[in-house]
Amino acid sequence: MSDVTVAQFAEVLKVPVDRLLAQLTEAGIDVAGADAIISEETKMELLGYLRRSRGEGEGGAADGAPKKITLKRRTQSEIRLAGTQGRARTVNVEIRRKRTYVKRDALEQEAREKQEEVERQRREEEELRLEQERRERAEQEKVEQARLEQERMERERLEQEAARIKAEEDARATEEAERLKGVKRREQGEHERSAEKAPARSRPAAPPARETADDRSTRYGRKELHVTSDISSRRRKKRSTRRGGTVAVDARHGFERPTAPVVREVEIPESIKVSELAQRMAVKGSELIKVLMKLGTMATINQVIDQDTATLVVEEMGHTPKAAQVGGLEAEILANIGESGEMKPRPPVVTIMGHVDHGKTSLLDYIRSTKIAAAEAGGITQHIGAYRIATPGGDIAFLDTPGHEAFTAMRARGAQTTDIVVLVVAADDGVKPQTEEAIQHARAASVPIVVAINKIDKADADPERVRNELVQRGVVPEEWGGENLFVNVSARTGEGVDKLLELLLLQAEMLDLQAPGDGPATGVVIESGLEKGRGAVATVLVTGGVLRQGDILLAGEEYGRVRVMYDAAGKTLKKASASTPVAVLGLSGIPAAGDDAVVLPDERKARELADLRKARSRDTKLAQQQSTRLEDVFSQLDTGVQSVQLLIKADVHGSAEALRDTLTGLGTSEINVKVIASSAGGITESDVNLAAASGATIIGFNVRADGAARDAIKATGVDVRYYSIIYQAVDDLKAAMTGMLAPEIREQIVGLAEVRDVFRSPKFGSVAGCLVVDGHVKRSNPVRVLRDNVVIFEGELDSLRRFKDD
Repeated sequence: MSDVTVAQFAEVLKVPVDRLLAQLTEAGIDVAGADAIISEETKMELLGYLRRSRGEGEGGAADGAPKKITLKRRTQSEIRLAGTQGRARTVNVEIRRKRTYVKRDALEQEAREKQEEVERQRREEEELRLEQERRERAEQEKVEQARLEQERMERERLEQEAARIKAEEDARATEEAERLKGVKRREQGEHERSAEKAPARSRPAAPPARETADDRSTRYGRKELHVTSDISSRRRKKRSTRRGGTVAVDARHGFERPTAPVVREVEIPESIKVSELAQRMAVKGSELIKVLMKLGTMATINQVIDQDTATLVVEEMGHTPKAAQVGGLEAEILANIGESGEMKPRPPVVTIMGHVDHGKTSLLDYIRSTKIAAAEAGGITQHIGAYRIATPGGDIAFLDTPGHEAFTAMRARGAQTTDIVVLVVAADDGVKPQTEEAIQHARAASVPIVVAINKIDKADADPERVRNELVQRGVVPEEWGGENLFVNVSARTGEGVDKLLELLLLQAEMLDLQAPGDGPATGVVIESGLEKGRGAVATVLVTGGVLRQGDILLAGEEYGRVRVMYDAAGKTLKKASASTPVAVLGLSGIPAAGDDAVVLPDERKARELADLRKARSRDTKLAQQQSTRLEDVFSQLDTGVQSVQLLIKADVHGSAEALRDTLTGLGTSEINVKVIASSAGGITESDVNLAAASGATIIGFNVRADGAARDAIKATGVDVRYYSIIYQAVDDLKAAMTGMLAPEIREQIVGLAEVRDVFRSPKFGSVAGCLVVDGHVKRSNPVRVLRDNVVIFEGELDSLRRFKDD
């Protein structure tokens, strides 16, 4: 391009002339104006300046330049088309072209990024594979070490046994050699004496007399005989001689003298079969059964006995019992659970305890701004509730326990899983039996007690009397020199509630409560039940770690994957930290209230542990049933004692447990109350069939029978009682037992008469003329005649007259 003016160059570049002049000035090029001539060198200088100002590299491409450029071109042309009536028409056609140019280094950069991403994924997969192989090698090494340790112990045991056997064999060989020497000397002496007396041909010497066997035996008549080491076959070879045509048989037996009984150390688990115990003691099963019968236990060879009975049997048979270590596999699996994670502060767990109708649930309702107490059956709490409440000073987890006397086990569980106990006492009622029981539970669990004196808004409230009564039970207020915090509250007006929360947070701060913040969760089952549409539901209080949705949870004898978690308000949770109560769905069954809950990394281990616990529990129950079976037989023979059979079904495990303990305790010497089964869940057809077979009455507490069960009830006529309040069930059973008692006959003397004379009547026989000296006499009353304080007649009056008047 030849030299042009600034204006012409601006037109070529499609930029304003002013902007081009400014760029020339910035580049240090002096021009006179738009009409000035610029040369090719000036253009190249301007281009270099522009490149430097935009940060271009040596390659000529700026770092900030686009990686791809799209060029659009438009061309227009005309097409003449033939029209109507011989007229031609023109059509304008616009052709649009678009072409995209991509920088080569951009493509290379994208390819490099993709390759790096693939390489990163490969490295992650390789690391995961190596980690998995490392874990598998560690597991194999652990198993191999256990196997080697077991082989070492077995090898040591075998070496000791071999050394003992060798020593016994050496002793027996020495004794046998001495015995043979003695026998040989006796044979030689007898042979010499017979040779002196007899002629040249004589009968062979008689075989030596068998030594007198030692009749010592074990305490049950079992003689232990040991075969000598020089006998290699079952039959002794006969020695024949041609002298005299007779055959002499070696009459010496191949056994040595009976030794002392072998004393063994027998390892006894919680429950053991009779056959297995006999095998461990190396005795016959019949001998063991005889000993059991002498001890008063009737058992067969395949039945299970408990550890105490087995210990007595082992001691009776002269062996040494050793209690087996319980839960070896369980302790190995749970060894490292709950130890991982950094210790972090956690909210306190507070249990509300006290007598029935003292306002425990009402106080909790005021704190939570709910109305749970109004919906309770009978106005009393019959379940244990768990809530986590946010307060201005921090979160607090509350456990609400029933106050009725039947729920002792629930209150005990609440005290064992808590950090602080709030003892609620009504200011107008004072200390009651369940208040004293709550104090005992708190002391047994070694937890501090905070006393809340409730109902101070009533006219007859006397908080000082409550303080004096509690001081007599050992609960001394802090202002009186004790260590227990007292606060006056009113669940109706809310007075003192804020102070109570402040005291609880202060007490928790002094306790410095901590728990693992991360890692597998641990907890305790507060309550459990069976709900329609949900299945087995367990309320778990997390005590450490974090419980997440999808974790493998082991709770007592049940396990499963956590499908859903709910809080107290019914809100779904993805995870729960320490001191958080949650309702867990997904377990294989209903765990028992109070069972420990723990998260395991492997479902196989959880299933193995659950099966182990179920088998152990089943064996223990069978052993307990067997130990009481003989007593049941004798009780059935006694026809004077009546029995009431009950089958209990409740909504939750805790209520079933409370009903079972309470109703069983109502038995007397004349009427025996026996609960054949108790569980949580609705009444099913199998429950009805069991009750019909055993003649039991079904008690349904907050549950109902399903369709199949109702049909079975109509067919079998089983008596089913439904209750929603526990004391109604107790009162009805007491009334039924009262009706079963035999009538008690009491005599009441209504009159006393003295016989003055006896008359003879041809119609009535002997007639006694009497004078009523006390009370009155009626013809229908029975009469007893006494002579010298001895009864000579007892019956009814045939006739009662005064003169001729009846």
